[in-house]
Amino acid sequence: MRIKFLLATLIAITSMSFTTLPTDTRPWELLGSRVVNYALDRDVIAVTAAEGLFTGIQIRVKRGPVNMHKLVVHYGNGESEEIELRENFRAGSASRVIDLPGNKRVIKKVTFLYDTKNLARKRAVVELWGRH
Repeated sequence: MRIKFLLATLIAITSMSFTTLPTDTRPWELLGSRVVNYALDRDVIAVTAAEGLFTGIQIRVKRGPVNMHKLVVHYGNGESEEIELRENFRAGSASRVIDLPGNKRVIKKVTFLYDTKNLARKRAVVELWGRH
């Protein structure tokens, strides 16, 4: 009796370890990119309504490091949202997924404030990605 109980418990634990959490399969779309300067600066990536409605955004950095201070997301209805990042990105890294408030939103543009005060000689490329 005890062996059957242990065997059943072992099978249950083993089968639970093979289950996977559902992954978010909503598509990501590149909304724009900028090559950043070597100083404190701000850039704007314009997004058109033709690109659709979005539930979240993400910043991805390539080629060099960048110190991202904040983003301002400007929506199609005239509202805007300031998002503090205060994060140092290495080349090849990305921000957390930033969920947009409300339902799906039209993004008009995103303004980002950054600096590249570091020893790197490569100018970073900052990409803005949107999730439908």
